[in-house]
Amino acid sequence: MKTDTDILIVGGGLNGSALALALGQTGQKVTLVDRLPVDTRVDPDFDGRGYSLALASKRMLEALGVWARVAEDSQPILDIKVSDGRAGEGAAPWFLHFDHTEIEEGPMGFMLEDRFLRRALLEALGEEENITHLAGQDVVSHRLEQGLMRATLAGGHDITARLIVGCDGRESPLAMRAGIRRTGRDYNQTALVCAVEHELPHNGCAHQFFMPAGPLAILPLPGNRSSIVWTEETGQAAVIAALDDADYLARLRPAFGDFLGEISLAGARFTYPLRLTLAQSFIADRLALVGDAAHGMHPIAGQGLNMGLRDVAALTEVLADAARRGEDIGSLLALERYQQWRRFDTAGMAVATDGVNTLFSNDSPLLRLARDLGMGAVNAAPAVRRTLMRQAAGLSGDLPKLMQGRQV
Repeated sequence: MKTDTDILIVGGGLNGSALALALGQTGQKVTLVDRLPVDTRVDPDFDGRGYSLALASKRMLEALGVWARVAEDSQPILDIKVSDGRAGEGAAPWFLHFDHTEIEEGPMGFMLEDRFLRRALLEALGEEENITHLAGQDVVSHRLEQGLMRATLAGGHDITARLIVGCDGRESPLAMRAGIRRTGRDYNQTALVCAVEHELPHNGCAHQFFMPAGPLAILPLPGNRSSIVWTEETGQAAVIAALDDADYLARLRPAFGDFLGEISLAGARFTYPLRLTLAQSFIADRLALVGDAAHGMHPIAGQGLNMGLRDVAALTEVLADAARRGEDIGSLLALERYQQWRRFDTAGMAVATDGVNTLFSNDSPLLRLARDLGMGAVNAAPAVRRTLMRQAAGLSGDLPKLMQGRQV
């Protein structure tokens, strides 16, 4: 049976777009199906949403030709300070400080607004002749047929492919239709996300302040702006989210502190319920899962998008190598290599973020003492600090070529 495309990607968010671009550049014919129209993906206005991109993710975007489009809009993360305490009481005396000059590669990461990254990926997709972008459409069913995958769009049109990839989020309909189950738990926490303007410069420093209800991340954006990821117990978060801007800011100020002077809200406000969720398999017959469709973890380390991009880089390399060897790119033999590459890394990160959240999101005096002493000990050990910084920069482990800044 004739195929309409080599690879059908379901989900046009950041991971789906990056995967389509990476695969298209290896010579694969790719069809990207996105349920949202293009104009809803590209909003020129500031809305406060931003991403912490690890150095390895930045190198990948360079290799794909995307970084040059967004470099001027990015903010290097030069320092990271981690502390523990209660809102309104200030930080505990023991803390962690990661200085980018302690590793040879430079800044550990970069902050980039959602609007710039999405626009850059869409522009790059439009310039790649191997990619067909179907915006405003969705896949409603798929089935194996004569050794290929046949997917049906909402409008009734069918597309045949050698492989279908789910980039369709934590509640992935593609995974559910394939019978892939998930494990995990609800944290009973919600992330309140916004941005603030402040009087004083942040100097490229990111802050992670652990409070009993959950962490507050203050992440530097260009200029005197910072992106806020504020974790609260779900019931309390709902109360805060319902407040007007003035009262919302009044609740944020005690946790934020005054180290950057006066603050004011900038852009929109968002809420995201937090839960740990892992697909029990990243693959099935002629199917692979990438990003949130495969794994969702606590944003405590800001690694969600970075882990998705690692999936993208690994799957691209596996499929490119299989194609060069003349293998069937949709075979379980080829897809199993992708799963083996990514399962351990994602499970390890999920366990790590889950453990840190459990350790810090409480008000136990004994645990508070233990974690504060632990942070002080790590801060006094340069070799340990450098190891943690390299991990945060995405430079450790078995890196795919794209994450090294190399072509596949």
